[in-house]
Amino acid sequence: MPDQISAESDPRMCDTALARAFDFLGKRWNGVILGTLKTGSAGFAELKRAVVGISDSVLSERLTELVAAGIVERTVDAGPPVSVTYRLSASGLALLPALDELAAWATSNLAKAPAGAR
Repeated sequence: MPDQISAESDPRMCDTALARAFDFLGKRWNGVILGTLKTGSAGFAELKRAVVGISDSVLSERLTELVAAGIVERTVDAGPPVSVTYRLSASGLALLPALDELAAWATSNLAKAPAGAR
């Protein structure tokens, strides 16, 4: 149809890569998990304590997605006892400057949420 403008030529359309990034990183808890791993590797229980309000099943699901995307690395130590730790991969570490900028922007531009809100 001649009246339709393609997404590639319409300057008002969001960049496809940016849309994909927000689709993935904007998924509930993903950004918080990545921010938590910013300080170093952590086990499942540590992450569960740090990410207040997340259920075990959702944390497990999100970690699986982050590992599959190559943003987080999962390491199993045969022990005894067996332990599993998660840490940011090179790809995850490359996200840190963007996450830091988002945090700085939020601090300056978003009103503080009431206690208990997320």
